[in-house]
Amino acid sequence: MFTFIALLVLGTLPKPILRVQPDSVVARQTNVTFMCEGITGTKEYNISKDDGNYTQFIQFLQKSQNTAEFSISKIEEHHAGQYHCCYKTHDGKSECSDSMELVVTGAYNKPSLSVQPSPIITEGGNATLLCDSGQKCHRLILTMEGPQKRSWMLDPQYNNSIKHFQALFSVGPITSRQRWTFRCHSFHRNRTQVWSEPSDILELVVSGTLPKPIIKAEPGTVIAYKSSVTIWCQGRLDAQLYVLHKQGSPKLWGTESTEEFGEKAKFFIPSVTKEHVGQYQCYCYTSAGWSEHSDTLEIVVTGFLPSKPRLSALSGPVATSGGSMTLQCVSEHRYDTFIVTKEHEKFSSSLDSQYIHTNGHFQATFSMSPVTPAYRAKFRCNGYYKHIPKLWSVSSDPLEIQISGLSKKPSLLTHHGSILDPGKYLTLQCCSDMDYSRFFLHKLGEAHFIQKNGQRTRAGLSLANFTLGSRNSSTGGQYRCYGAHNLSSEWSASSDPLDIRVTGQLPFTPVLSVKPKSTVHPGQNVTFLCWSTYPTDTFILHKEGKNHLLKQLKSKFQDRRFQAELSIIGVTSALSGKYRCYSSLESSPYLLSHGSAPVEITVSEQTKASSLPPFKPMGASSLPPLKPMEASSLPPFKPGQTAGLESYLKVLVGVSAAFPLFLFILIFLLLRRRQQGKVRKQAQKETELQLPAGAAEPVARSNLDATTQEEIICEKKRVPGMERCFDGEHKA
Repeated sequence: MFTFIALLVLGTLPKPILRVQPDSVVARQTNVTFMCEGITGTKEYNISKDDGNYTQFIQFLQKSQNTAEFSISKIEEHHAGQYHCCYKTHDGKSECSDSMELVVTGAYNKPSLSVQPSPIITEGGNATLLCDSGQKCHRLILTMEGPQKRSWMLDPQYNNSIKHFQALFSVGPITSRQRWTFRCHSFHRNRTQVWSEPSDILELVVSGTLPKPIIKAEPGTVIAYKSSVTIWCQGRLDAQLYVLHKQGSPKLWGTESTEEFGEKAKFFIPSVTKEHVGQYQCYCYTSAGWSEHSDTLEIVVTGFLPSKPRLSALSGPVATSGGSMTLQCVSEHRYDTFIVTKEHEKFSSSLDSQYIHTNGHFQATFSMSPVTPAYRAKFRCNGYYKHIPKLWSVSSDPLEIQISGLSKKPSLLTHHGSILDPGKYLTLQCCSDMDYSRFFLHKLGEAHFIQKNGQRTRAGLSLANFTLGSRNSSTGGQYRCYGAHNLSSEWSASSDPLDIRVTGQLPFTPVLSVKPKSTVHPGQNVTFLCWSTYPTDTFILHKEGKNHLLKQLKSKFQDRRFQAELSIIGVTSALSGKYRCYSSLESSPYLLSHGSAPVEITVSEQTKASSLPPFKPMGASSLPPLKPMEASSLPPFKPGQTAGLESYLKVLVGVSAAFPLFLFILIFLLLRRRQQGKVRKQAQKETELQLPAGAAEPVARSNLDATTQEEIICEKKRVPGMERCFDGEHKA
């Protein structure tokens, strides 16, 4: 009877509840606390573990409590097993609690957990998870983390190709209203509470209906090989979690909480390699579920391929607004494709490369139009192969493109001439009557500019002087300048080009000669001949001085030398001056040889003897009447002039002897022309006309009939550039 009453009392006490913190599955060396909850008035609690080695923990309470705690510091494998607890009161001992299983992990190497094909799951779909262990095991277990704990256990299959034990777990249906977080372990059948280390956590993401977050990369999406990049994902203020996914990857690339950055999360990659290239999307999770995926962010790695291409603008790095721009990417190394990108912006243009047989290079030409202010940026180009399109070569040097507007072009001047000897400093001046606050100087073929602030002169001009340093081979080239206002990002139109050539850069000197001679008369022809025994592509004929002449002549191989001729027909006085000849090569047109010995051309303004009219005898009527010589017209006689007087007398005697004969000829002519009395008066007037120096040849009047003489009643007078006829009263 006593035993029956005791059992009856024992059965009336409620069963206690046994719990464990932090979890029933813990890693080795973790501190674990068991909590046994009974009823008020309990004086004694005990916890026992049922296995081959019986373990019991007893706690005696000084005060009545309904809960007792038992702690084990640094859990080890032997602590794993089934636990239950009981309590005692004045009325007797309670039933034991339900058994609680304590699992200790870390006994074996961790397996890996992945999802096929992607951790991004469609709403309501199922997911297939693969647990893979490299160590021999008898069970693989998949556990679901979070408030809704679940587990799946499978016997593994041995994969002989990779010598691993694997199991495929199918879970679902997956919804967007909760988190789906998993781990997997391995264990042996004779030690079911001792597991391996847990796999890395695997989170499944369901693209929901909440607004998509914003994704961006710093410093950009084109990242140098082995440099760092930060990917930011910004979503809602109430976001609890952000995840980053790389498309095609069997797992998420990152999971971050919002504790540190609030409404955004930071995903940092310290060293970008080929495994990081690809397209990324991010998601955020709130208490309402998952968001839509963000826009796609593509990460590209440069510098993976070592050969560096070159980028240039064919018409120079300044493009006219509304016009066109042509960029050329060139490499000595073969690439399948070239791509041009704009710094800090999502812009790219790619073209297949072409092989150029003349120089053995690979290149692609990019034409862009119409040019807008958005093209004012730095551009780079890279090469890559089609089978690895996100792994690019080393980037070219940056090419900065400027946009020129329609404002008035400035002038570019030099006070030294366009052909310069080496050694001295060169200064170029850019000036304009526009009030430009800045000026830019650019040399053709270079990617950078020289900038100077504008200065205002008293004459109302704005200008800037650019001193380029000592003249040498690097100074030669074609220059342009531009003006700009402080408040505008556009430049002016380009100045006219200015070619600067430097002499003494080729190790030979050409020869200059002139035909027929260096002294010529106006209207004659002159031929300049430049020649050299050294191979050359071009000869440059240069006239020194203010009104200089610069003529480029194509070289031809003839008579065992390289030569070129320049013929000038009908020279004028402007041709006078000192000339030299220089040589240049096609590959470096602004680098010249030494100058030839100077040849000076003189255009003489003297009247040629052949321009005087030929002498013809004149009729008697053409002579002026003779006047008797007066004694007063003779110079006074002075002593010592005897020899001079004798010479004078001899001349006088000779004239006196010739005079009767000359008079007879005149009388004879007068008799013959007696019948021409009608025109005698006009003929007499004609004898009074005098022929000016350099006049045209007079017409022989004696050989003309009366009618012809009436028609030709005036002398022709030559006027420079034209011929006119005058008769004393009107112009004929």
